[in-house]
Amino acid sequence: MLLSSLLLIPFLGCLALLLWPGSPSPQRLRLLSIAILALQLLATLATLVAFDGRLPGLQLVELHRWLPAIGLDYSLGLDGLSLPLVLINGGLSLVVAVITRDIDRRPRLYFAMLLLISGAVNGAFLAQNLLLFFLFYELELIPLWLLISVWGGAERAYAATKFLIFTAISGVLILGSFLGLAVLTGSIDFSFTPVLSDRLSMGGQLLLLAGLLLGFGIKIPLVPLHNWLPDAHTQASTPVSVLLAGVLLKLGTYGLLRFGLGLFPEAWSRLAPLLAIWAAISVLYGSLAAIAQTDMKRMVAYSSVGHMGYVLLAAAAATPLSLLGAIFQMVSHGLISALLFLLVGIVYRKTGTRDLDVLRGLLNPEKGLPLTGSLMIVGVMASAGLPGMAGFISEFLVFRGSITTFPVATLLSMAGSGLTAVYFLLLVNRAFFGRLAITPPSGDPLVDARLDVRLAPVAPRETIPALALATGVVSLGLAPAVLARCSEVAAAAMALAGRGVG
Repeated sequence: MLLSSLLLIPFLGCLALLLWPGSPSPQRLRLLSIAILALQLLATLATLVAFDGRLPGLQLVELHRWLPAIGLDYSLGLDGLSLPLVLINGGLSLVVAVITRDIDRRPRLYFAMLLLISGAVNGAFLAQNLLLFFLFYELELIPLWLLISVWGGAERAYAATKFLIFTAISGVLILGSFLGLAVLTGSIDFSFTPVLSDRLSMGGQLLLLAGLLLGFGIKIPLVPLHNWLPDAHTQASTPVSVLLAGVLLKLGTYGLLRFGLGLFPEAWSRLAPLLAIWAAISVLYGSLAAIAQTDMKRMVAYSSVGHMGYVLLAAAAATPLSLLGAIFQMVSHGLISALLFLLVGIVYRKTGTRDLDVLRGLLNPEKGLPLTGSLMIVGVMASAGLPGMAGFISEFLVFRGSITTFPVATLLSMAGSGLTAVYFLLLVNRAFFGRLAITPPSGDPLVDARLDVRLAPVAPRETIPALALATGVVSLGLAPAVLARCSEVAAAAMALAGRGVG
């Protein structure tokens, strides 16, 4: 029941918030949500204690027959691929509740949706049945749409609708591949088992794999399926951006590893050279697009497009080292992107703008945001892959594990990593260095004026989570063996399964 508790705690908490009698204040709802998510995090840590990274295969398995007529079972399990992602979800869900503020409009619905998403993500990472995974995968769709469309920015309706359309198409493609597997094999067994060559032709495997690649490629997102992400991030509130970048994008990369490589290893090896090229294109495009941005939030959003390409490159190579790097990349990107979006949100609330052509000198120790600026530099260095940071470890493992298999694609991705330093140095140099001031944009009545400002201090509810995320980024960079002990056996098993069929 340990894994089931990771579902029951947030789901029952969501139900409790919706049925809570009277009209509780937003602050009370927030505190209750924090308590529920803290309990979920404790249960998540309990799974870490119970997990033995030296053992291959699934652990803490729970299996109950549900609807055998359609092949749907309540089947949960944990391995070295899903454990780090469950931990990230538990930690970042709590961070999101802590940093949430000023929710005066429908606070009950807001916090209920946060809990529902957290439980659905846990379910997707733990599900060991294809249909069960799909149910949890789709369960987070409407709550996230609500979080963007109700509590987002001025153009939230457009961004939320685009997100809904893209993600709905993603779900259709994934479900079509799962159902196609049953049709082509003549079996309604939706458990996680690789497709055997004698039961499904190579053409059928390639067709089903293509559906999964497109479906999960939208969720990651990979170029050219990324169009929804910058708009969603720009219009979403800071907590929702933290949740989206830190957790929800990982459903796509997890799906590629678990189902693309895991179910169709032979077809995957056939498409691997094309996937490596696709990865390099995504990395370079995301980096170049980020350089062109003046909105800090859009810059960080495009950086996610590039950094998620590293996971596809590692999966295409499918070596034990590259797959371990893919797991590291998912975890490190979750921490780093959450930190960056949190800090950008602080800057926006304190200054009223995210425009790099407007902001100057925010690192000012007396009147500016010195701690925010310092943590931003930490996040930027980590994202650029400086040694001692989580980003360096993950990128090194990906590149080292992929270069012998796909040297050209790896070198192009390494160039994209170098471009990361370019656009984030532009961000830091423009916004945080120089004389503290806000320069009104052209056309403003105060055009060409330079306004000296004294910014209000940042509240502890945001400072403490930012410090915690920064600590995680540095700790993972300095002590990567902690995560490696949990995941290296799973990475080796995935690589071995791929080679065993190909």
